[in-house]
Amino acid sequence: MINLLSNLKISVPDKIFIKDPESSDLGKRIIEHSILLINEIGFDSFTFKKLGVKIGSNESSIYRYFESKHKLLLYLTSWYWAWIEYQMVFATHNVPDSTDQLNKAIEVVTRTIKEDQTFTHINEVVLNRIIINEYSKSYLTKEVDSENKEGYFVVYKRLVTRLSELIQNVNTHYEFPSSLASTIVEGALHQHFLKSHFSSITDCGKNVTPTEFFINLTQKVLKTSSNESK
Repeated sequence: MINLLSNLKISVPDKIFIKDPESSDLGKRIIEHSILLINEIGFDSFTFKKLGVKIGSNESSIYRYFESKHKLLLYLTSWYWAWIEYQMVFATHNVPDSTDQLNKAIEVVTRTIKEDQTFTHINEVVLNRIIINEYSKSYLTKEVDSENKEGYFVVYKRLVTRLSELIQNVNTHYEFPSSLASTIVEGALHQHFLKSHFSSITDCGKNVTPTEFFINLTQKVLKTSSNESK
């Protein structure tokens, strides 16, 4: 698996960064340690000055790659969704049954993350915690519409569209495939957050995973819709 994917490069919209961090050792260290530092102190307390201390580099060197910490967060979230997308494509490839395809896709976007040795400078487990806790800060801004027009969220939207198409393959009569797809993706983050912080208001925990919940929900919704269309 590692050999097959050794040359894989996760693509992030190039307008998000000034210089591609994947193009240099410094850039990769910026990404690696920004993930660890944001996880440690939170995005609100995170600064390029603090990151510079961590990596032993001037703050100005980080600005050569990203014009702001907001753009860095957009990079990290886009990278994460692109990584999830490639896993979804890989998991559903050559699966003949449409229901099995959908279930595998749901599993990919809802499961507990394990570290991927393909990308040695990125700890996907820690990055997943950042996505769960901080992702909404990348788009709950005054600039969201203009940034959307610039294509900053294209990877996330493409992932949701892929999932929506798999839903349609199972039930072509279902009227709300995009809404269901985005609910699964966003809802998975929320359920992981709840089970870690507000366990009394979720059934997800030791005995029930977010994957089980969303597969169960999706199957029942699509089955009900299919019965109503007959």
